[in-house]
Amino acid sequence: MSSIPKTGDFLGHPKGLFLLFGTEMWERFGYYGMRAILVLYLVASVQDGGFGWTPAEALGLYGTFTMAVYVTPLIGGWLADNYIGQRKAIIFGGIIFAAGYFTLGIPKTMLVGMEEEVFYLGLTLIVIGNGFFKANVSSLVGELYDDGDHRRDGAFTIFYMGINLGAFMAPLIVGYLGEQVNWHYGFIAAGCGMLIGLVLQLTLANKYLGNIGVEPSAKRTKGDKKADVPLTKEDFDRMKVILIMSMFSVIFWAGFEQAGGLFTIYASEFTNRDLMGFEVPASWFQSLNAMFIILLAPVIATVWVKMGKKEPTSPVKFALAMLFLALGFFVMLWATMVQGGDTTVKVTMLFLVFAYLFHTLGELCLSPIGLSLVTKLAPLKYASVLMGIWFLFTALSNKLAAFIGSFVGEGQEMVNNAGTIFMSVGFAALATGLIIFLSANKLIYWMHGAEGDSHHTEEENLEEELEVTATR
Repeated sequence: MSSIPKTGDFLGHPKGLFLLFGTEMWERFGYYGMRAILVLYLVASVQDGGFGWTPAEALGLYGTFTMAVYVTPLIGGWLADNYIGQRKAIIFGGIIFAAGYFTLGIPKTMLVGMEEEVFYLGLTLIVIGNGFFKANVSSLVGELYDDGDHRRDGAFTIFYMGINLGAFMAPLIVGYLGEQVNWHYGFIAAGCGMLIGLVLQLTLANKYLGNIGVEPSAKRTKGDKKADVPLTKEDFDRMKVILIMSMFSVIFWAGFEQAGGLFTIYASEFTNRDLMGFEVPASWFQSLNAMFIILLAPVIATVWVKMGKKEPTSPVKFALAMLFLALGFFVMLWATMVQGGDTTVKVTMLFLVFAYLFHTLGELCLSPIGLSLVTKLAPLKYASVLMGIWFLFTALSNKLAAFIGSFVGEGQEMVNNAGTIFMSVGFAALATGLIIFLSANKLIYWMHGAEGDSHHTEEENLEEELEVTATR
């Protein structure tokens, strides 16, 4: 049985929360920093230190990589739950993670004839490290609190803000080093971020986490019979809702994930990034999403709570998310229209800023639907399986995002092709949103009372909204 260490509180929460906050912040710093420069590194010419790949080739690899990032936590979480425990999984993951970043950071001059092999090795290590790490840090946050502790929701809000802080800092630091100094220095900086998180765990976990997460959860819950009940018609209806929303979520994330691919290429090739004599690195635009989440998540969460009974249902929020996604792509379509098919024309940075703003608003509408929907609707004995299905559809959307972006082509055709992609995804998002909106009442019926069944105070509802709205 886990025991919560008595080390005192900080800002009303156990100090262990802020250890996990720091661990996850630095891990996300490493991951989002590496991701910010990955495509740019691949398409950079050999003379500039890159691989000289075409955008289609780079986006294809990027999609496969990000797809794997969402699949491996299912395996890592299972191993942690059944065999090694969350704490060991975090340490293993951190070591493998850091090894992957530093492998990417090896200068090409030391790898003559083996550049691509070592590059693929680095990405593989990152995928494996992510599998052990990603699912397990979050699970420890809840274990810091006794059942019924009202501080739990607020704790996840703090924790997820740490994730977004790391995601905000990463492109600014790693991106600058990678684009302006040397690509390999950027990857090394990402590895250093991961090492900081790892050192925090190795030196402070015993003091502030006690034995939380040491024993595999399967051993702690062995003999629990609560989940061993037959499924009802209502259970099957609720599972239908999870599957339907999971499938439609692919459209949203396939568009949203253009941030690390097509949007980054557009920022690099066709955006006037001059700011008072300073050229803004193309990777910096990926910080906008995290910045907007930090600024707007409390606002959106407060709006939902203040609306009370008029708050939109989950399907309607989903439809709103698709509308915002479409608006972001129509902004980018406008940018290509300003170019008029001329690859020498550079458009203002404001196009990308507003595209990221609309996409973040869409994410803030959609994020409560994911993990929250599964936890509300899934039968207890299938909760993990259905959560895995949600993540598998998210993984599929990353590969689809790369497939869509690969049609951008090269040279003169890039502007026209980009415009076609932006228009197509925008209209696909609108159509998906309309279908979900028209199906909302049926989906709510299939939820059988799970939607909006809350008896919390306004303060508790706000904390709950912030918990799910700030998730990355």
